[in-house]
Parts: sequence; C-alpha cells; structure tokens
Amino acid sequence: MHTALREDLEATLERSRVPAYMIDSHGIIRWVNAAAQRIVGDVRGRHMTSVLAPEDRRRGHEIFLRNLLGPPQGADNRGILLDATGQRIDAELSAIPLTSGGHVIGVFGQIVDIDDAEPLPPLPHLTGRQREILQLLEQGRSTEQIASDLHISTHTARNHIRRLLYALNVHSRLEAVALARHSAPGDPG
Repeated sequence: MHTALREDLEATLERSRVPAYMIDSHGIIRWVNAAAQRIVGDVRGRHMTSVLAPEDRRRGHEIFLRNLLGPPQGADNRGILLDATGQRIDAELSAIPLTSGGHVIGVFGQIVDIDDAEPLPPLPHLTGRQREILQLLEQGRSTEQIASDLHISTHTARNHIRRLLYALNVHSRLEAVALARHSAPGDPG
C-alpha cells in the first residue's frame, strides 16, 4: 500500500467515532482509536483478555483464536468488557483477521454495539459455557441461533441449555434469565 494512502487510512481510523482496535497474533492490543479509548481506556500493550470480565476471559481467548484462524470475512461476537473504570459492559464486537504476505498477523475489530442493560452478574457455580448460553438466552436467541453463534450443532446447543436449566434448578429459559438477573454474585440461587 502506498505510504501516503496508508497514513491517510490510519488517520481516518483514528478519527472514526466507531470504537476500533487491533490485536496482534499473540493477543496483545497494539492499537485502539480514541473512540475505543473512551470506553476501555488506553489498553495498548496489554493482553486482550485484560479488558474482559474475569468470567469471560477463557471464552474471549477462544473467540480470539477462532477469529485469528477463522473465516476471512470475520465474525461478530458478544462479550462482557471492563470499561476504563472497571465497570462491566455488555458489547458486541466485530473482528476480521489481518493478513500480511498471506499470513495472519492479528485481528482488526470494532465495538459494534454496547448494550445499555446491566450485564448478568457473575455466577461462579456455572461453567464458562453455561454463562455463555445464559447470555445468549438473555438476548432472546433460539436454540438454532445459539448453535450458529457458538459454531456447534443444534443437538449440542439443546444439551447445553438443558444442563444450564438443571444447574439453576429452573424449568424454562425465562426462569433462568430472571433468576440470574436477581441472584447476587456467588449466590447459587
């Protein structure tokens, strides 16, 4: 890419009101524009999991690897971020692999949407996958949509939902979300 064009592109991305970021192939945040800094602070040089809620870090790392190795058109994912003050925010992130010379060198992404609703409180007695399923249920996702979002079969998604309902000792998806919303952190219900 011509140097002047690259400099213009970098300046444009920096001025964009859409929060954007770049993470290298090791998971280190190399760049965040001003819009992203207003949300998560200046996190350059930190590992990407440092801006995720503790219970979302493993899943976030798995999603990062999937984005790094995944389809060239990228993917959209939801996650619980920690803002610059340490408060939890539910966000949708869009990411695409960055390539150079035919090799993937990192991920470029944008924070597409920030949900104004308070994210679910951490529920330590649930597995990471169960928390992930619960977040998707809260968003009103169907079994088929959950399967698609998580790149699993519908049968597997159905089993995860069943195990979540059992872990929460509830009988419906609505009960699961309501219970999670009203449970204190660390309180199994």
